[in-house]
Amino acid sequence: MAKLNSTVSAVSEGFRNNREHMIGLLDEMRAIEVRTVAASERSRDRFEQRLQLLPRDRVALLLDAGRPFVELSKLAGYGLDTRDLDKSVAGGGVIAGIGYVSGIRCMVAASDAGIAAGALQPMGLEKQMRAQEIALENKLPYVQLVESAGANLMAYKVEDFVKGGGFFRNFARLSAAGLPVVTVTHGSSTAGGAYQTGLSDYIIMVRGRTRAFLAGPPLLKAATGEIASEEELGGAEMHTAVSGLGDYLAEDDRHAIGLAREVMAGIDWPCDGDARDFDDPAYAADDLLGIMPADYRQPVDMREVIARIVDGSEFTEFGGRYGPGTLCGTARIAGWPIGIISNNAPLDPAGANKATHFIQACCQAGTPILYLNNTTGFMVGREYEEAGMIKHGSKMIQAVTNATVPQFTIYCGASFGAGNYGMCGRGFTPRFCLSWPNAKTAVMGGEQAAGTMEEVQRARAERSGKPLDEAQLQAMKDKIVATFDGQMSAFHTSARLLDDGVIDPRDTRPVMIELMRIAREGDARRPNTMQFAVARP
Repeated sequence: MAKLNSTVSAVSEGFRNNREHMIGLLDEMRAIEVRTVAASERSRDRFEQRLQLLPRDRVALLLDAGRPFVELSKLAGYGLDTRDLDKSVAGGGVIAGIGYVSGIRCMVAASDAGIAAGALQPMGLEKQMRAQEIALENKLPYVQLVESAGANLMAYKVEDFVKGGGFFRNFARLSAAGLPVVTVTHGSSTAGGAYQTGLSDYIIMVRGRTRAFLAGPPLLKAATGEIASEEELGGAEMHTAVSGLGDYLAEDDRHAIGLAREVMAGIDWPCDGDARDFDDPAYAADDLLGIMPADYRQPVDMREVIARIVDGSEFTEFGGRYGPGTLCGTARIAGWPIGIISNNAPLDPAGANKATHFIQACCQAGTPILYLNNTTGFMVGREYEEAGMIKHGSKMIQAVTNATVPQFTIYCGASFGAGNYGMCGRGFTPRFCLSWPNAKTAVMGGEQAAGTMEEVQRARAERSGKPLDEAQLQAMKDKIVATFDGQMSAFHTSARLLDDGVIDPRDTRPVMIELMRIAREGDARRPNTMQFAVARP
């Protein structure tokens, strides 16, 4: 492979400006994450009085010390709980990610009961369903730490209730796919949420704390007139001795998590043994803070990004002279082959054709593909229409859709229009989809949208013969720009689960190493699938 020669100057004014912009976005992202942790931390005294651990402490105790944990969707729900962004608590009330439990890589999901008693939030539900999808696709056992006040009846929406059925359906799918579901019910698991516990293969309950019932005392009294305590209805001792819902009775949170680790240790599960020798990139990851322009319309050579994430900064470019605005080539990350597709210009017919060919070649060789999004879309205009832009763009979209190898997407800059589709945007279900803080995703830029509507309004006025109110036109354009620009930031899209999380650009290589390992393990694993999920006695 040829080594990429970087021309980046870390002392140039442009680099310094880009770096300052990126650091500002990272600081904003970290502040949002810290606010979520702090919101849960404020419940520490209450948890300690109940002799309980805070949710993040539970997760830390569950995971193998010193091994990687890829936390997902940390900005879920950001800005959706309040109009005051400075007060918004992100995360959807759920901690989710991929880590190791007793040496086995697992999907881990935990109710953040330190925030609103773990009440289910709409984006928290979406976040957990996405975690289930990842577990299914990558053949990961699912370990969950449950303590939730259930749905917020004051904010009830029928659509959340109906769509929430998919959450429970997925537990049955995981079990039937041969992927163990291990649950520690630390506290409440009530009403429909009781099935979050009930649909598990291994259930650990905590004496005096676990509550699992379809109708709590208030609802029971209102519905039937029966009076019963929470412990009588759904306590750990009853469920482990009488109903058979619980398999293990723990004395406290620590004991429960220890039992969960014992359960995982007792499962015969193949682990990653495919280690390879490799060289680190020749250039510092810190440079990634200053490479991407603050203005997505400014050009950048994405080879500079590639040089800082692949082994030895070595990259074999594919078809470099044909459709040069579309960058394709092969490299290695942690010794594993990877195909890379990126953008140094909008996608044109030649670039789309080249990318289609490259995707199919990767599928033939079994090589995973990484898409580094930095495109304002497919080229438009008479010349490109005559050259078959729609036809060739469609071929690229077909190749992305039907690719047979793991595909990974990182939004590094712009990801606009059908370019988002051709570059394996979230709608095309890449194995994992991540964003850098500066990323912008939209059908088009705000100015382009405003300009389009201006042309429409002027044409309409000309047809009608009525004069155009220029002040109203400008107000309309300003509103369109504000609408588009307000929705394209990585913080806005990640809050709505349109990616799997926002990462520091400097973490791109270590995160990709973990994600590639997860995909490789999952594709090599052959769980014992069944027609049905494991039924409880």
